[in-house]
Amino acid sequence: MKLPPILVYSVLRLLAFLVPLAIMWFFFPILREYWWLTVIFAALIGASLSVLFLRKPLSGASADIYERREARGPGKQTGAQQDAGAEDAAIDDAAPSEPNPPRES
Repeated sequence: MKLPPILVYSVLRLLAFLVPLAIMWFFFPILREYWWLTVIFAALIGASLSVLFLRKPLSGASADIYERREARGPGKQTGAQQDAGAEDAAIDDAAPSEPNPPRES
């Protein structure tokens, strides 16, 4: 069974954050005092690792998302497009059919 690429990429990104966080938390006791600094460092290290080493899983996840979107077809609209169309229709129906008479000043 092949795992979905988006799941693989998400798990690897989480590991890229959690492993440095655990290493810094357990092996550098001073960073336990400054837990917020540890989290920031772990996030920066995780982002760097993912940029350097997770290019292939990222492109696989992106290709999977693109294929799903293309399989939907050009004729099908997203929920946001359907909502926008319904709102436009409601506004057009609510608009008066005759222009307002000119005001006298």
